[in-house]
Amino acid sequence: MLRSALSCTHSRQCPRQAHLKAHFSSTGLTWNDKPPPKHKDKINYNPDITFSTIVDSKYLKYPILSSRDLESHRKPPTKVRMLVRDFIEDSLYNPHYGYFSKRATIFTAPDCGRVEGGFDFNKYRDCAEFEVNVAKRYKEFGDGEKDGPGRQLWHTPTELFKPWYGQALAQCLVSEYLLKYFPYEDFKVYELGAGNGTLALNILDFLKMQYPEVYDRTQYTIIEISAKLARAQRHRLHQQGHGQVVEVVNQSVFHWERKEHAPCYVVAAEVVDNFAHDVVRYDLKTLEAYQGVVAVDEVGEFIPFYTKISDPLVASYLALRRRLSLPAPLPRFLRSPALRNLYASLPFAPNLSPPDYIPTRLLSLLRILRTHFPRHRLLLSDFSSLPDAVPGLNAPVVQTRVGGTMIPCGSIFVQQGWFDIMFPTDFVTLREMYEFLLSQAGPDTHQQDELSYARVSPLASSTSPLSLGANFFSSRARRLPLDGVTSASGLPVGERKSSVFSHAEFLETYADLAKTRLANGENLMVGFYENVKVLF
Repeated sequence: MLRSALSCTHSRQCPRQAHLKAHFSSTGLTWNDKPPPKHKDKINYNPDITFSTIVDSKYLKYPILSSRDLESHRKPPTKVRMLVRDFIEDSLYNPHYGYFSKRATIFTAPDCGRVEGGFDFNKYRDCAEFEVNVAKRYKEFGDGEKDGPGRQLWHTPTELFKPWYGQALAQCLVSEYLLKYFPYEDFKVYELGAGNGTLALNILDFLKMQYPEVYDRTQYTIIEISAKLARAQRHRLHQQGHGQVVEVVNQSVFHWERKEHAPCYVVAAEVVDNFAHDVVRYDLKTLEAYQGVVAVDEVGEFIPFYTKISDPLVASYLALRRRLSLPAPLPRFLRSPALRNLYASLPFAPNLSPPDYIPTRLLSLLRILRTHFPRHRLLLSDFSSLPDAVPGLNAPVVQTRVGGTMIPCGSIFVQQGWFDIMFPTDFVTLREMYEFLLSQAGPDTHQQDELSYARVSPLASSTSPLSLGANFFSSRARRLPLDGVTSASGLPVGERKSSVFSHAEFLETYADLAKTRLANGENLMVGFYENVKVLF
């Protein structure tokens, strides 16, 4: 069983804590002297080497709970089962013990009036001098507990390069709005997970100063799952004079029910990396998919195991991936039947493929955008790759801050609420799925069809190469027109399809790069975050 870790040591793994306290005596024990209680030793083994369909009946009797069921729990549950997706979501977002609800703190740049609260980049000689100042600021923020995980602190491009990064996003949005909708439609923006509220503040300040006629028509809505952050955002934005144009809704976007019929922009900046994923592995003999489940026993130990696909959201994702003929989630050598059989026959070879972390919550978001924001435009930025990830495809980084240092761990099954679990985003797959879902006018495929579709081998072909389709001669760069929606010319022209940009490409198009250039000519806003991409 995997040990539920409270903290990590210097290695990537999270070994169980040893009892270092020793008891010494100069004399023998008397009749009333009792030795210190001994804790039952717990043996860790690697459950990823072999797989059996036989699971201890004790664990199968545990109730199956979702992260929503656990929202009322004030401490991590025991004697329950849940999908890996729900375990991750509960660990990060539970309102009583979740990582973001209780322990996470977002780094922010120091006060500096000349640049509205951010670093004065032009005064630094080079990158080394700037990093020294960032380290000092980190120390000011991060001093906290000395024992165990300390203050959980991280930074984002929005905070590190404020207000210039936020102004780049604002310029992107307002350019599109002025071209297509002004002055006939209001400028409606929905931001998901606004953190400290810095991005919203920078965007609104920029509009108020540079585009006052657009600001007068702005309606800015923040959808924030954390009650603590929602209160802070509301207070900060009202204090800065934006109370008339801002609405902060303390709610998970996955519970969103309001429908926005007007054109709008949805902004998700460094948000989807913390969306929960499911784990899928394939039987190397049959290539049948199995979904990951974790049981939590009476003492809080985690027992991961795999079952046949039964969750509708997992089935939907696998079916959609196959429909789009996306690359099989297997290492290249396992795609050959001969090599796969040879590999499976090796001593101690696993009988399951490596873990495949699938972004099922991201799929939920895309469906919500299609259903509740039919005329939206999505601006999404996040990490396309991450170092120090746990083993697996599209695997996350699991880390916590100890003694001022961020320590990565080797498993996702760690103590709930103490660890950040952060996933990379496959932007090519995201764009393909996003555009496909937006092109579907009707409801999703029937659930039972998707279950059967998801259980087919991931190497099987799903479309005929000779099938052109009804829209073969339509523009591949544009979406199909929406009923009743015409362009400025009066013709029903579809929305331009989204594109994926590197971080540097996006900033070179929309940012005022002179503001973040160092004395030696280096530009940190362009040079940093090379593993970030933008979908727009």
